[in-house]
Amino acid sequence: MGSYQLIREKKDARLRWDPQQGDVIVEGEGKNLSPRIEVITSDATSNNDLELSFQKSPTSPLSTLPKSSGDHGGPHFRKSKSGGSARLLSLDIFRGITVALMIFVEYAGGIYPAINHSPWDGITLADFVMPFFLFIVGVSLALAYKNMPCRLTATGKAIHRALKLLILGLFLQGGYFHGIKNLTYGVDVERIRWMGILQRIAISFLLAAMCEIWLKGDNKVNSGQSLLKRYHQQWAMAIMVTALYLSLFYGLYVPDWEYQMPMDISSSEAKIFTVKCGVRGDSGPACNAVGMIDRKILGIQHLYARAIYGRSKECSVNSPNYGPLPLDAPSWCQAPFDPEGLLSSLMAIVTCFIGLHYGHIIVHFKDHRVRIQQWLVPSSCLVLLGVTCDCLGMHANKVLYSFSYMCITAGSAGFLFTAVYMMVDVWGYRHWTTILKWMGTNALLIYILVSCNILPVLLQGFYWRRPENNILTMIGVGPKK
Repeated sequence: MGSYQLIREKKDARLRWDPQQGDVIVEGEGKNLSPRIEVITSDATSNNDLELSFQKSPTSPLSTLPKSSGDHGGPHFRKSKSGGSARLLSLDIFRGITVALMIFVEYAGGIYPAINHSPWDGITLADFVMPFFLFIVGVSLALAYKNMPCRLTATGKAIHRALKLLILGLFLQGGYFHGIKNLTYGVDVERIRWMGILQRIAISFLLAAMCEIWLKGDNKVNSGQSLLKRYHQQWAMAIMVTALYLSLFYGLYVPDWEYQMPMDISSSEAKIFTVKCGVRGDSGPACNAVGMIDRKILGIQHLYARAIYGRSKECSVNSPNYGPLPLDAPSWCQAPFDPEGLLSSLMAIVTCFIGLHYGHIIVHFKDHRVRIQQWLVPSSCLVLLGVTCDCLGMHANKVLYSFSYMCITAGSAGFLFTAVYMMVDVWGYRHWTTILKWMGTNALLIYILVSCNILPVLLQGFYWRRPENNILTMIGVGPKK
């Protein structure tokens, strides 16, 4: 266990807690010399970082908020049990809730279509998972880069981490594994899927990290306005990314296009389908700019083959589930479409920027009430703006990652994060958080094993005499072939 020692630069300097300013005041002859905090620990190799968390005093304006555990009316220091950097528990709990939601919709979505991903326009429970992950990535970045000894070193580490996520995403979602009921593996490079969930997170993380490292001011923050001024370059970047998405989405001309589908599984002959477009600003499945950019840049053979609109009424007799094509199905029903495409990833980056703003509030404001107020205002504005845009015709769409979808989901993430923060870090209700905390700290591992079907693929490798008699079949996961 480590201990903490407060060392003054001069003996006649003294500290006083000012409840009105919510800060520690240094008085005496040594008041111009800032005191420093040292960590004394039995582990000589650990590099601990403390978070100074000022809780309410008996006369603090936060007296209406309940005390958190260990609060004695003044400032106190917190350190993680593992001896590492202190962190808000609500970060891990929020991430754990998102992982639990991901697992729930992954396995319950097929049973209850209402919570599965929307076939096109509209938002369901499953459509909140990706934005929640991107939001908490932004929050974590603000905390990770609040103290940087060297910007170049931080830049190199961010690039390295993003590359690892990109490579991992290509390996897991590029088609190398063939899924449940198939013991083969490998992917044709000519048909590998370039984009995916981890790739989108990597791109958003990298751009947000670069902005957090290089694009922020040094002015003092004591209000919401000064916070915006300190990070005005980042907000300018977010506005430019949003403007680029909207201008391309509504301004690009989408011409007619075609694709090929094999006549049957055993045949090498292909049937050519032609999709008539010739429009601008269309938000339907066939003629939107998101799909056109992916087809032009990535190539249609590198897109996700099982498009989400295959579950729509136009393309499935079993809608909202996948099923046989109706007799009057349009020509685009079997065309590939990537839900994590290039243009739609621009708005995913903006979600990460919004998470950065919420993290900046944690860094610069220590008062519980101020934090909550600073979170609730943008959350309310985002949801209201998103709903208004949806009602005016800019429909919320997860596959296109439309502007209204970004606003609604990012605002909802802000509301949920605020609620978790109040329950866990303000009111101290932590007895129910053990499992969620573990899931939050191991989110990537759980995603790889569960959502990417790596665990089922590994389990089905153990079978009795025939591959069909594997462990998954024995426990009722997937029928026999």
